[in-house]
Amino acid sequence: MEAGVILVDKPPGPSSHQLASWARDILGLKRLGHGGTLDPFATGALTLLLGKATRLTEVVLSGNKTYIAVLKIDSSISYKRVKEVLERFAGEIYNVPPLESAVKIRVRTRVISEIKLLESDQENGFHTISVSCQAGTYIRTLARDIGLILGSPCVLSELHRHSTGSFEQSSLCTMQQLADAAMLAEEGDEEALCRLIAPVERILGSIPGVWIRDSAIASICHGAPLAVPGVVSLDSGMSAGDKTVIWSSKGEAVAVGEMIVNSSDVRDMDEGELVKPKIVLMDKDEYPGAWSGR
Repeated sequence: MEAGVILVDKPPGPSSHQLASWARDILGLKRLGHGGTLDPFATGALTLLLGKATRLTEVVLSGNKTYIAVLKIDSSISYKRVKEVLERFAGEIYNVPPLESAVKIRVRTRVISEIKLLESDQENGFHTISVSCQAGTYIRTLARDIGLILGSPCVLSELHRHSTGSFEQSSLCTMQQLADAAMLAEEGDEEALCRLIAPVERILGSIPGVWIRDSAIASICHGAPLAVPGVVSLDSGMSAGDKTVIWSSKGEAVAVGEMIVNSSDVRDMDEGELVKPKIVLMDKDEYPGAWSGR
């Protein structure tokens, strides 16, 4: 509850903000936010961040997404033609936010790693597609652009977010399940609620990491840069300025930071600073420093 993640299966109707507000009331938390807004009509994976996990909103927003969408296209357009056009959208595309969005309208690019046609009801003009894409890809805009290439209007009829970051469909819970689990927790049975809350480490696994000695943790929690002597190991391929996760030897997320040097240079360093912490996740008293007297 102090730093956890819940993946809710958003129903059609309420906004992402409303759902987060309801969850805040259900759990009795002051700090609870969501990562990755879904339109009110859309369904599927909505990440709720509890307590300190709200500091990782940017990390959640930057994770790749997978969507299942139903497109309404004129029935005169064949399955083969739709499939051919979809294949043209794989890779880097222009993706301008729709007018309905709350972000500034400007030309930008996004990467679609996979887009495929799952099934078609050509007689009624409905086509179900799967889209695996970079964060911030607007599927409504994608549908509009598909229609432009087809030369016929293409309307986004249904939209379901199938996965977000490292969370798959199997991690989803309904708001009713969350409410029932919270009620049981109030009665002293916390097992159901614990099953719904994932540790904050779950959303950080895809980010390159640095593993440190226990003796270095306290200083990191107080905001000090990570120096080379405190490092046990680190992932390769990181450059100065890259985001990295600082891990304890037990696999606990200590902080999210920014590389000060290239990871390839560390082997030749006996001293100096390696990572500047940006978001501290661990409590300062979890690993007391030598100066604490504990």
